[in-house]
Formats: sequence, structure tokens, C-alpha cells
Amino acid sequence: MWMIISDTHDNVEKLKIVKQIVKENDVDTIFHCGDYVAPFSLPYIIIDGVQFFGIYGNNDGEILGLNKKSNGIITHGPKSFEHQGHKIYMMHEPYSLKAAENSSLYDFIFFGHTHEIVTRKSVKSLIINPGEACGYLTGKSTLCILNPENKEYKIIEL
Repeated sequence: MWMIISDTHDNVEKLKIVKQIVKENDVDTIFHCGDYVAPFSLPYIIIDGVQFFGIYGNNDGEILGLNKKSNGIITHGPKSFEHQGHKIYMMHEPYSLKAAENSSLYDFIFFGHTHEIVTRKSVKSLIINPGEACGYLTGKSTLCILNPENKEYKIIEL
């Protein structure tokens, strides 16, 4: 199972729940779509034994600290890559969302930034914005659990 999370914005109280959700859902990969904010939040989402893919967001001002604390695994987006036989496109701000969707190159497109949950299927891609894990703007702290084999997903409230 995969976890898609975004816009954590240093809300440690919500981040403390992530490891339990990883365990309960047998998550082997976490995708973070940006806006961690500070390095002290990373130990709650970069978990031993769980593969991690992360990109920076527009509120990640402490890039050097985040880079050091993550051992360089957080990168600038958008990012296109293959994982477990699936083509993935990740971004924070959805500037290239339509182009990625219209390209029909990707099995999954993940993004954040808007703090709003988006789940929709296009011709080839499953598009997911898991909402905001921090809960600051909408009052709902959410993430997404995804089975990449059958594209079934569920939004979980923290």
C-alpha cells in the first residue's frame, strides 16, 4: 500500500499519527507532495523500512535543513519517475496538472498545495491531492492510502 500526504506544515500533533496509519495499512511507500516547512517534522514521515519520495513545496523555506535531515531524498518538483512498475508524476503546485493528465503517460499523478482533496480518474491516470495533513485551512487533516495494483484508495482523516 502507498500513502500520499501533503501540506503537513509542521503540525506535529497530526504527524504523530502517521506511523500508526503506516502500520495499520501495511504502507511500504510514502509520497509527500510538499510543504513540510521545517526539518523537525521529517522523522514523523520518513520512516525506517518505508520507501519515501518527496518534493519541496512553496512554503519550504528551510531547504538546506530539509535536504540535510532527509539525506537528499527530497527534491524539487515536478518529478517524473517509475516505482513498482507504475509511472508517477509528482508536483506541489498543480501548474502542469492538465499537461500531465493530457499526456496519458502516467498511471498516477500526485499533487498538493491547494489543501483540497482531489480524487479523479482520467483516461489513464488516477489523480490525487490528499488534502492537507495539517488541517489549518479546511479544519480537516487528511491523507490518502492507495493500493497501486487496483487503484483503490481511501482518504483517512487524522
